[in-house]
Amino acid sequence: MFDHLQDRLKEKIAEVPDFPKPGINFKDITPLLQSAELYHQVIDVLTEWARERKPQIIVGIESRGFLFAAPLARDLRLGLAIIRKKGKLPRQTVLVKAPNEYALEYFEMHTDAIQPGEKVIIVDDLIATGSSSISAIDLVKKLGGEVVGFGAVIELSFLQGREAISQAHPDVEILTLVNYED
Repeated sequence: MFDHLQDRLKEKIAEVPDFPKPGINFKDITPLLQSAELYHQVIDVLTEWARERKPQIIVGIESRGFLFAAPLARDLRLGLAIIRKKGKLPRQTVLVKAPNEYALEYFEMHTDAIQPGEKVIIVDDLIATGSSSISAIDLVKKLGGEVVGFGAVIELSFLQGREAISQAHPDVEILTLVNYED
């Protein structure tokens, strides 16, 4: 069933060549989001996977990660904490460097977003090189959270992000639903 779902998701995810810069084939998830059936299936799979890890809070990464983290938190009847880019949160924050494929950015969370020892699932839309994912895990751990899983819809496995995450955080289980090998 999982292979069938991956095939159906790949049919919906649009590839946009040379976006946001030449040589990048952007994976556009908006057609997937517009399909009620597939969007709900993605949330159902994430929910089933997350429930087994017994998180106490869900964390979504700006901005597309919010699209999957919020309904996951709702289905699990948990709270939602958010990771945003520097300067977007109004209260006291904790900050980490968040280099990605395009630029050096910074991620931050409110200092009270995660309680020490709280079990956390982090959700994003995509894992590429893994650098943003690693930064998000670092940030949650900096606040004292225990990351029990990192879920994403898409994995660009040819960029070896999963390996980078596993090397930096071998204790974090990773789930992706669609894998692009090239």
